[in-house]
Amino acid sequence: MNKLLDLAAFGARETSLAQAVNSHNLANANTPGFRKDLALYSGSTVTSGLKAEVDLSVGQMQTTGNPLDVAINGEGYFVIEDAGGGLAYSRRGDFRVDQNEFLTDGAGNRVLGQGGPINIPPYSEINVGVDGTISLRPIGGEAAELVEIGRLQLVQTEPGQVLSKTPDGLLRSPVALFESPEVKVVSGALEGSNVNVVESLVTMIDLARRFETQVKLMQSAEENRNSLNQVMRLN
Repeated sequence: MNKLLDLAAFGARETSLAQAVNSHNLANANTPGFRKDLALYSGSTVTSGLKAEVDLSVGQMQTTGNPLDVAINGEGYFVIEDAGGGLAYSRRGDFRVDQNEFLTDGAGNRVLGQGGPINIPPYSEINVGVDGTISLRPIGGEAAELVEIGRLQLVQTEPGQVLSKTPDGLLRSPVALFESPEVKVVSGALEGSNVNVVESLVTMIDLARRFETQVKLMQSAEENRNSLNQVMRLN
């Protein structure tokens, strides 16, 4: 009975962790370029546990008409400077210009170009080419005057290269990804999250039922143990 109690407690704990992962995915169903987490069991005993991996499948592309909304067309990643100044990777393309005139994503992370952070001076028109080239017309500039100010750093993985995701939602690699001219982008569009809301809601219901069953097993095991203890005392 102690074994049953231990196994039920282990299952309830792992189900609770899976619920947290699923809830986090649902909370980011509308976050551009978000990559959902996968809750995977690494075994079936109380000494093993649940681990989260990332689903790198592509989300649906949505047309927005905003020239600073940029989606990667096919494989590849944007290069991002994280809060600590390190390199990370992302498919999030809801770009904007911060108060210091640097290009950032919607989470406030600086987007890197081939020469580092991209400075965006005041403009009346801006354009992002399919190869990531950023051109703009300065305020007061001539109608035909477009000035190239930088190019997005676009990278992709090599065969067998694995990416992991950190709590800030950015992707990491132990080895820097290589820049590739094969990575193309679409301006005026955003790649959505790859979270399937209906699937996640079904998972939420299934996990809730599983957790309830495991709690009932724990209660039953505890009741049986108490009953046995009472019998042993009588003897």
